[in-house]
Amino acid sequence: MLFPSRMTASADAVRTAADARGLTTVQPAAVQLPEDLAADHLHAGPTFADTVAPASGIACLEAPPTWLADLPYDVVGRTITAMPIRDAWALRYPAFVKAPNDKSLRAMVYTDGTRLPGADAVDPDTLILVAEIVSFTAEFRLHVLDGVMHASSQYAAHGRLHLGPLPAEVVPAAAALIGEVVETLPSAIVVDVGLLDDRLVVIEANAAWASGIYVSDVDAALDVILRAAAPAGDLSSHDRAFVRPVPTRTTSIEEGLQ
Repeated sequence: MLFPSRMTASADAVRTAADARGLTTVQPAAVQLPEDLAADHLHAGPTFADTVAPASGIACLEAPPTWLADLPYDVVGRTITAMPIRDAWALRYPAFVKAPNDKSLRAMVYTDGTRLPGADAVDPDTLILVAEIVSFTAEFRLHVLDGVMHASSQYAAHGRLHLGPLPAEVVPAAAALIGEVVETLPSAIVVDVGLLDDRLVVIEANAAWASGIYVSDVDAALDVILRAAAPAGDLSSHDRAFVRPVPTRTTSIEEGLQ
């Protein structure tokens, strides 16, 4: 199982759990992998995965780029639109803007489209998500396996870091929400949900192989991570539609988790 050379505390915990299971864990050098290194799994950011997964035959699962924007309003609780960044340059109002599945664009509130990276810094056809600005009173991370919450953690309250277990009163709504979207996601994924006006809604989906675990049960989270980045030959027919595309560019493999 591959890990980047720079590790967060979350990744350290996952590596310790993988070692305890008898998996061989490796942190390769930053620039390139040794030619004789083989691996079946990884846990790292998208840049690392894009560099090492194709050569290792690892299929990395993720939500479709427009997944969040395609969900019904009742599921997300706010207006979200997928568009090429060239169209967002014309926005003349504040919006929360993010890249769908990586950190190629800083996820934040932009006062208008002129504040976004320009054509000198980004391909004008780059797909982004533009969302109505809202405030979540609490935010939770759900590691989902085969449509069931397999591990969970609270990670924020009123926009600030707040770690703790998933409150018991949130569990039924979280399970129901996952049930509504399960068919639109791979079998192993992270879904962040939040309380918005006392109603639980989807915040976003993140690749399990690239996500921190906060205070989730590390062994349960590892189950999801191992399925989310596994040998391509082991994919189910359902999951084949959710494999991260092989990049056409060469990048460094240094990157943290989401």
